[in-house]
Amino acid sequence: MTRPAPSALLPWLSSLRCPHCAEPVELAERTLRCPQRHSFDLARAGYLPLLAGTSPTSGDDDDMARARDSFLATGAYAPLREAIVQIAPPGIRRILDIGCGTGYYLAGLLEQREDAHGLGVDTSVRALRFAARAHERAAAASWDVFAPFPLADGSTDLVLDVFAPRNPEEFARVLAPGGHLLVVRPAPDHLEQLRSAVPAMVGVDPRKEERLHQVLDPLFTTVSTTAVRYAPALDATSARDLVAMTPSARHVDEQHLHALLTDTAEVTVSVVMSLHRRR
Repeated sequence: MTRPAPSALLPWLSSLRCPHCAEPVELAERTLRCPQRHSFDLARAGYLPLLAGTSPTSGDDDDMARARDSFLATGAYAPLREAIVQIAPPGIRRILDIGCGTGYYLAGLLEQREDAHGLGVDTSVRALRFAARAHERAAAASWDVFAPFPLADGSTDLVLDVFAPRNPEEFARVLAPGGHLLVVRPAPDHLEQLRSAVPAMVGVDPRKEERLHQVLDPLFTTVSTTAVRYAPALDATSARDLVAMTPSARHVDEQHLHALLTDTAEVTVSVVMSLHRRR
């Protein structure tokens, strides 16, 4: 017996577009089809593969996705998720989460917005297996954030971008009039203790804020900017998972990481969150 498509996908069907020809799509059992006969089968894990052409290199392999899921389950980033819930504007019904990973932040928003529906997007099929079951109202799909989004103009109310790549032109296009973009990025002192202990970790671009405003200001008006800073105590396992879930995992092997991180220690979590309204 064929399993039905996830119910979380249904509110997005009228907005989805074929990534090859931009035509509307229809769902037949577990397959999306457009008038040009392009088709996309729902993955067994429940996410919708909408990558067109050559698949981009994923930021999360299987080990990274599992490390992310394990670390976020500790609650060490719960204050970040709570801050996102507080900053997100009222009245949002459709939330697009870019680079959603395991769907942790999107699920937090949906838990507090009972009339909202979410769509988490990532290029990592490993992470999307988690995202597809993160929340009953969260759908999941794979597509390339640097390509045109397979979504209709004005089809979402909030674009959420947490530690993820950005495509400001597409963000603005898919946002409804008056829609918002919420961007979360690391501050210069984010995870400074881990960066000292693990020299191979990727650093924070000192010009990150300047570059962000250069690309966003022509399309968005900044509504608010909020700094979130606290220092949770992480045991060695959680600290290793935190490093292993980031691109830094590509620069340090597991054995070396176990040798460097052996004790419980406080780690500074320091991020900047900004809310922007589409011009």
